[in-house]
Amino acid sequence: MSPERQEVRVEVDGRTLTLSSLDKVMYPATGTTKGEVLDYYARVSPVLLPHLADRAVTRIRWPHGVADGSFYEKNAPAGTPSWVRTARVPTTGTRGPSRHGDTVVFPVVDDLATLTWLANLSALELHVHQWTVGRNGRPRNADRLVVDLDPGEPAGLHECCQVALLVREELAGHDLAVRPVTSGSKGLHLYADLPGRMRPDDSTALAKEVAEALQARVPRLVTATMTKARRGGKVFLDWSQNAGSKTTVSPYSLRGRERPTVAAPVTWAEVEAGAEDPLGLEQLRFEEVLDRVADLGDLFAPAT
Repeated sequence: MSPERQEVRVEVDGRTLTLSSLDKVMYPATGTTKGEVLDYYARVSPVLLPHLADRAVTRIRWPHGVADGSFYEKNAPAGTPSWVRTARVPTTGTRGPSRHGDTVVFPVVDDLATLTWLANLSALELHVHQWTVGRNGRPRNADRLVVDLDPGEPAGLHECCQVALLVREELAGHDLAVRPVTSGSKGLHLYADLPGRMRPDDSTALAKEVAEALQARVPRLVTATMTKARRGGKVFLDWSQNAGSKTTVSPYSLRGRERPTVAAPVTWAEVEAGAEDPLGLEQLRFEEVLDRVADLGDLFAPAT
């Protein structure tokens, strides 16, 4: 058996897992292997798992690494261990149609064993909805709101930081406190916990209201319009990710980019620095995120 195809059995949370191809290079630009991906998810799990808990997880898998093809996966795949918690989610109405019928059977990542199992399937990216599922498996209303700041070239993270400060101000007017997360790609994600759960239609309407207010206030910098051709040099405030069927990459998830960047929680001081200086804030790699967690703890934890 070639080194890339070797298998090893491990015990994780009392579960026996068979891990394979640990030497497979997942990120050719950095030489980052599947074993390093598994190590990252194991080490970051204390801060990642609380933000995956009770959320249906959509995965993006790169079976042969980020230089090759990827695919989205919603349903739990064939061969899913019996101990993996799943949620059967209706896909009618606001949650959209599904080629699998009127439900999707999502995995729910509540423990390190499930997280390790998914990482072993080369699920680099973990995407979640803004709602959770109850113990009965049924979706609840949204418990948080997200605004995705997506820059259109030549705008970049610098402009996203400037807009993030404006979004923070707007949402403060709705008595909502905001937490920033670099997307691991080009922009920023801004989250606000909802003091009372909202129907996805209502949280979407609120996010759209904020986006359109800022578009009217600073049209040279902000657009709330989805048409990509109209985003050049502006930051698109994607309010639509609050819809019941939409997902956003989870804080602390890896991204399937050229380099192993992470959707990384940051401080408002860092965002303010990024708004002042084009080089004041950059997307963070997984090693940097692990160091930050060791030094700063979970920056995405709700304020107490």
